[in-house]
Amino acid sequence: MLNPSSCATQLIDGDGVFNATGLDNFIKSVNLSSCGISYAVVAIMGPQSSGKSTLMNHLFHTTFREMDAFRGRSQTTKGIWIANCVGIEPATIAMDLEGTDGRERGEDDTAFEKQSALFALAVSDIVMINMWCHDIGREQAANKPLLKTVFQVMMRLFSPRKTTLVFVIRDKTKTPLENLDPILREDIQKIWDAVPKPEAHKHTPLSDFFNVEVTALSNYEEKEEKFKEEVAQLRQRFFHSIAPGGLAGDRRGVVPASAFSISAQQIWKVIRENKDLDLPAHKVMVATVRCEEIANEKLGQLHSDEGWLELEDAVQLGPVRGFGEKLSSIIDIYLSQYDHEAIFFDEAVRNAKRKQLESMALDFVYPAYTIMLGHLRSRALEDFKAKLEQSLNNGEGFASAVHIWTKSVLLEFDKGSSDAAVKQTNWGASKVRDKLHRDIDLHALFVRNEKLAGITTNFEKQLAKALTEPVESLFEAGGKDTWPSIRKLLTRETEAAVSEFLTSIAGFELDEETVERMQQSLRDYARKVVENKAREEAGKILILMKDKFSTVFNHDNDSLPRVWTGKEDIRAITKDARSASLKLLSDMSAIRLEEKPDRIESVLRSALLDRNVAATSSQYAIKEASVDPLASSTWEEVSPKDILITPVQCKSLWRQFQGETEYTVTQAISAQEAYKRSNNWLPPPWAIVAMLVLGFNEFMLLLKNPLYLMFMFVAYLIGKALWVQMDIAGEFRHGALPGLLSISSRFLPTVMNLLKRLAEEAQGNPTTEGTEQHNSAAQVYRNQVQKSDLASSSITTNSSVSSVGSTSGDNESSATNLSQRRTIVTEANFS
Repeated sequence: MLNPSSCATQLIDGDGVFNATGLDNFIKSVNLSSCGISYAVVAIMGPQSSGKSTLMNHLFHTTFREMDAFRGRSQTTKGIWIANCVGIEPATIAMDLEGTDGRERGEDDTAFEKQSALFALAVSDIVMINMWCHDIGREQAANKPLLKTVFQVMMRLFSPRKTTLVFVIRDKTKTPLENLDPILREDIQKIWDAVPKPEAHKHTPLSDFFNVEVTALSNYEEKEEKFKEEVAQLRQRFFHSIAPGGLAGDRRGVVPASAFSISAQQIWKVIRENKDLDLPAHKVMVATVRCEEIANEKLGQLHSDEGWLELEDAVQLGPVRGFGEKLSSIIDIYLSQYDHEAIFFDEAVRNAKRKQLESMALDFVYPAYTIMLGHLRSRALEDFKAKLEQSLNNGEGFASAVHIWTKSVLLEFDKGSSDAAVKQTNWGASKVRDKLHRDIDLHALFVRNEKLAGITTNFEKQLAKALTEPVESLFEAGGKDTWPSIRKLLTRETEAAVSEFLTSIAGFELDEETVERMQQSLRDYARKVVENKAREEAGKILILMKDKFSTVFNHDNDSLPRVWTGKEDIRAITKDARSASLKLLSDMSAIRLEEKPDRIESVLRSALLDRNVAATSSQYAIKEASVDPLASSTWEEVSPKDILITPVQCKSLWRQFQGETEYTVTQAISAQEAYKRSNNWLPPPWAIVAMLVLGFNEFMLLLKNPLYLMFMFVAYLIGKALWVQMDIAGEFRHGALPGLLSISSRFLPTVMNLLKRLAEEAQGNPTTEGTEQHNSAAQVYRNQVQKSDLASSSITTNSSVSSVGSTSGDNESSATNLSQRRTIVTEANFS
């Protein structure tokens, strides 16, 4: 680089090596990339030492190296040099080619001459051919090989653009230019006609390939001032050279300045490989490379764009209002920059790379778009959940609430997705919307199932509460219509629950099949409750039978406790109690929720109860054993799944039941006999008759003498008083001997005390002590009366307790209670 103003740089050295780095630095130094297609390239070629560099330096104010005439004529420019044309508008690049026909190259001259000429024709808009004026008209002049070279290499360009050839006639003579111009053009035409051409261009005129311009310059050494003046005039023709009508007016296939380096490198590479140069294909190649570079550059800038990074960070946290507009604006910026920088490249390539850039940019931002839609979907789903729950809490119907809020939420999502839409794409949110719709449907289904399950559970609890205790009570009661009552109860409670249930689920708008299935499920549950309760009660049937037996056996028809006074028919009562227990066993043997007749009760009654009163002959027993109806594990006319207690189990249970209730019957019989003994004060009837016959005289004596009666009455009162005061019955409670000893020791004090009280009462002035004793005696009497009532209750209680396992000592207790009862009655009579 010789001058910073012209930035002269060797583009290709003498060995044909392309200086890519130098070219890139040159382009940056002269800011060529910003010129677009508003630039021109001017090349000069001609014989060695013909003053090419000198002409370029004067014409374009460049600083190409010039030959030193004092050192002799030799090769000055080696290879190809370029420089910036100072002060020329538009930007113009001067290209100085190595001279032809030089002795330094020798035989290689022709090869490099053709390569450099082809390169100049492919790259330049204007090619200046420097030639001596005295060579015009000569058959073997030096310019003819040069022109042949130019025309021959032009044929190697498949689709060459129209290049301007400016013939610069150096060291013009007195012959006017008007006379030289026709001769030069004629020579050029002859050379063109003589050059071999491909079949496609055999008849193509020279004007289709070249614009020919001719100018002449004075001798630089002899007429320097005149030379500079003529050069200054020629310089004016290069101003605005790319305008229509200018020297470089044909701009077909021009490469944008930003791709000049790539284009020049590829052209020289093809030329060096000795290949034909296809300029349209080269143009497409350059456009492809450069447009791709621009696209990658813009994509990289998009990746680091601050606005995009902020938008990306924001969308990670939640929905961003105006997301689509912001993202579209960012993408538009880089697409516009691409369009501006790639506007001068091949349209097809430019558009293809633009689409590629747009596609890559959209692929890059697509994850953010999907995240945005994900936020919108999540927010919409959460809104739906919250609003649905609120509506249900306010008592709104489920189906209507789901319909309303689904429509509202989807509309809101559509607005959000429209706001997030990127205008450069046709991305649709339909898939996300469909997923949102599916999520809403799934949540609605989940809530519906949950609500229905809750409603169903509540009604099941209601049914369980309404059926469990009543069914248990009916089983324990063991009435005649146990199962009909249970069926009636089941039907009533089930239908009431189903009616309420239908009202509760009306807002769900379920299909008939689902409603019918749920009703049936509720009915099945109610039936299951009854069945489970029946099985539970069947598991404790023995206890229930004993309780039933005890209740019937120990209570009369008015449900009052029985007192075994000797008048009761224990056999009949026992039969009734066992019959009631058998009825309970029959009820618990099978589930009878279907109104189907069965013979369970009759079979049990004939096999277990009636056989006790049947004949007991050995022949009958053998016959009975051979046809035992309970020797089976199933009941006739009863489904196996409804059997609770098999016939064999019934027989075993009845045997155990009888064994455990016999003691209760025995205790009742014993209590009845004890009562009879304790209350039998009169002598036998024969003794009474004997007393009446034998004591008739004494009785008549008493009737005749009333004093005897009075004396006997007084003796009775004294005896009664002594009986009460000394508690004779209580003293003998612990045995005869202890009772006699106690009575003998207390007899005299008691008699004296009694006489004293009688004397005081006779005087009408009872002492305080006497009063207190009297009150004490009255209190004792009242206590004895209460004890009498308790004793009566004790007898009944002892009878009931005996049914669950009392001991033989209960007989003594019963006898003692009877004795106390007799004593209390006697005292009451005495009072």
